[in-house]
Amino acid sequence: MTRFIFITGGVVSSLGKGLASAALASLLQTRGFKVRLRKLDPYLNVDPGTMSPYQHGEVYVTDDGAETDLDLGHYERFTGVSSRRSDNITTGRIYSNVIARERRGDYLGATVQVIPHVTDAIKEFIKSDITDEDFVLCEIGGTVGDIESLPFLEAIRQLGNELGRERTMFVHLTLLPWIPAAGELKTKPTQHSVKELLSVGIQPDMLMCRADREIPVGERRKIALFCNVREEAVIAALDVDTIYQVPVSYHEQGLDQQVCKHFGLAAAPPPNLSRWQQIVERIRYPEGEVTIAVVGKYTSLLDSYKSLAEALHHGGIANNVKVKLNWLDSQIFETEGAIHALEDVHGILVPGGFGERGVSGKIAAVKFARERKVPYFGICFGMQMAVIEAARSLAGLPKANSTEFGPCDEPVVGLMTEWLRGNQLVHRAAGDDLGGTMRLGAYDCRLLAESRVAEIYGQSHISERHRHRYEVNIEYKERLERAGLVFSGLSPDGILPEIVERHDHPWFIGVQFHPELKSKPFDPHPLFTSFIHAAVQQSRLV
Repeated sequence: MTRFIFITGGVVSSLGKGLASAALASLLQTRGFKVRLRKLDPYLNVDPGTMSPYQHGEVYVTDDGAETDLDLGHYERFTGVSSRRSDNITTGRIYSNVIARERRGDYLGATVQVIPHVTDAIKEFIKSDITDEDFVLCEIGGTVGDIESLPFLEAIRQLGNELGRERTMFVHLTLLPWIPAAGELKTKPTQHSVKELLSVGIQPDMLMCRADREIPVGERRKIALFCNVREEAVIAALDVDTIYQVPVSYHEQGLDQQVCKHFGLAAAPPPNLSRWQQIVERIRYPEGEVTIAVVGKYTSLLDSYKSLAEALHHGGIANNVKVKLNWLDSQIFETEGAIHALEDVHGILVPGGFGERGVSGKIAAVKFARERKVPYFGICFGMQMAVIEAARSLAGLPKANSTEFGPCDEPVVGLMTEWLRGNQLVHRAAGDDLGGTMRLGAYDCRLLAESRVAEIYGQSHISERHRHRYEVNIEYKERLERAGLVFSGLSPDGILPEIVERHDHPWFIGVQFHPELKSKPFDPHPLFTSFIHAAVQQSRLV
């Protein structure tokens, strides 16, 4: 029997519902339960693939090629359960599906309405693609009171009635702000948020109260009384020094015990939190520190690189060092003399991105890393910049460029119009819609024997997740390899370059895929582990 836990948020946005959902799921996992997490987003975009990183943060990509909300990254990092296309839905996709059904005549001429047609479609999504999971945790995006989230709230209210309390639980995350002038935590915003939730017919079974300090017993009792929940179901969600402390902190507050009590699972095995305790221990007591410069385009909103930042920290956990991240806008390196900002770093990483802005700055960072023998890691766009830099500086192709920026004489990077996905030929045209037309999801890669990446992975074939439109042109392979850039990873058909590396450099690797999407604190990605190890070696030379 699958049980459903619905997580909503109130008072303000960005309280951390995704992190709370992931931490709760990980606690249930440690008790032996099989879990699944889902995100219901209230915006009208069909998916986040075409949304600005400054508005939405990173786009997380699943193995099956879905462009999803970044919270799915939290889900995977905390549970190790691979997310699927069926784990993220938006209002845009719900309405798109409903309208398509109406045009096909599926509703037999009925007047199509939010209730029941839209809410039925939401319920279908929530209950779909479930096998033997013990718990499905569904996070409702947005803040209670938003107009956009009302259909989702109505749908989960209906599901609560249809499935009954023995199979559903409502968890509400709120904020207890500290008012310095009054010298106390204020409960009134939480009371109003619960009142808003009650107005749509949902009585929360548990409250998770975000606070920056301990919540006095008297305040917990007050919240329980005015919000109609048991006192022990008022859980303090306190600020911690690392997000990987959250599962331990929540367990200490009784979160998982109360969930088990709600579902009549009091006899469930106690959780084994040793894995999280070991991770936190390494984060708090590192044996050294390295500085990594991340030369990107969206550094003013660090959620744009959420998975990347976490993967770098995972590499630090694996090497028992603290990773200090120096976020640098690539445009600053278009100014003469600014390149000296990279003088004291122990590694340089150029991440993914789109468009021409900041390109020359990224190429300058690549050149600095290559010439100064600083460990370099290029991801997606960062690999393409490494190829262009090598073509211009070493291969005698000063006009080398990417067709992403317009027509060019030497298109070492260009738009791939067709490729194989398994046994299926995929087509793409330059004028296609932007949404969902990239090479998305997991693709296989064949590694060159005795290459650095083959040694790092410890195998000859890998599968990694992609999100890009442009590819390195295989026709330039021989010329670039004569210039020292080794094509050490190719698609199984040998057409698409996936990895490049230099053997005349301590650590210089570019990958077309996004390895950060598969890194976890308890299972760091081997490329990040190796990169941070190289940075540690570099720190001993500086």
